[in-house]
Amino acid sequence: MAGKSAKSMSFEASLAELEKVVADMESGNLPLEESLAAYQRGMALLNACRSRLDDAQQKVRILEEGGLKDLSFSLDQAQAGNHKNEPF
Repeated sequence: MAGKSAKSMSFEASLAELEKVVADMESGNLPLEESLAAYQRGMALLNACRSRLDDAQQKVRILEEGGLKDLSFSLDQAQAGNHKNEPF
């Protein structure tokens, strides 16, 4: 169960492993020590997934509050041929 560090894994890989950990625990076939290890691994994976989702949500917020507006403004200027001193 103790594979890669949850923080170093992609969101998708962390979520897939978390789903497997949950299924293993729900089966009821794990001995006590393995159940505790699985719970600990699951919590690490859950925290890593939450952190990545929080980061993604913050990036979306930033884009919605200005990044996308600035990009569309720059694209409009570029299409009009007025792209002096613009990064795009």
